[in-house]
Amino acid sequence: MGTHIYTGLRVLAVDDEPPALDELAFLLRGDPRVATVRTAGDATGALRVLRDEEVDAAFLDIRLPGLDGVELARVLSRFARPPAIVFVTAYDDRAVDAFDLGVVDYVRKPVQADRLAESLRRIASARLVPAHPAVAASQARAAADAAPDVMIPIELAGTTRLLPRSAVRWVEAQGDYARLHTAEASHLIRVPLTTLAERWADAGYVRIHRSYLVQLALISELRLAGNAYVVVIDGRELPVARRHTRELKDRLVRAAKQDWAR
Repeated sequence: MGTHIYTGLRVLAVDDEPPALDELAFLLRGDPRVATVRTAGDATGALRVLRDEEVDAAFLDIRLPGLDGVELARVLSRFARPPAIVFVTAYDDRAVDAFDLGVVDYVRKPVQADRLAESLRRIASARLVPAHPAVAASQARAAADAAPDVMIPIELAGTTRLLPRSAVRWVEAQGDYARLHTAEASHLIRVPLTTLAERWADAGYVRIHRSYLVQLALISELRLAGNAYVVVIDGRELPVARRHTRELKDRLVRAAKQDWAR
């Protein structure tokens, strides 16, 4: 009952530079998890391929003529069965857009076989199909209950790494930037806190102050300190603005009631 049926990934590679496209396709075909590789030199060619057949994953260059890779990814995300998206690029100027699209990975050029293999491993793991209908139904219910974890591109010493949003415990505004605090470190991204507050509201993040956004489930304490409230996360006190206090209390109470009801 726990076995899986797996027939290999159907992959689309898109790049407007023929040498780069040939190299990407060669590396993809060399991976045992890949069954077929189709190629296209631009978004129009990619959509022409997808008109005739379905793919499991699309590896997209970002800088494409006409519709660029990010815009193409948005189009693909509206498909009835959207493919997993991996950006393959030499540039970082659109990296921030990637996390809003829920991409699987962000691979820097020149592409290395082992780095590409990691992307394919993630995709293949997500595409495994349970052989037994009861298992399939159980996993479908679990998937419906679980919100997808957005991956955030983080620049570290010239390398782009993907940080799961769920690892972000609280966020601090720094002008037009936001500093993401995890249990181990903090990372600066070029996205305003207001934008994150809007995009992450459905994922359990709540605005407590003009300078702070926190993961609601990680608040261990809300208390009055002097004339204002503070929340405690990881032993650190963060201020709560007066206009956010009532909403925050209500959300904490609702969350506690839901936990008791389980």
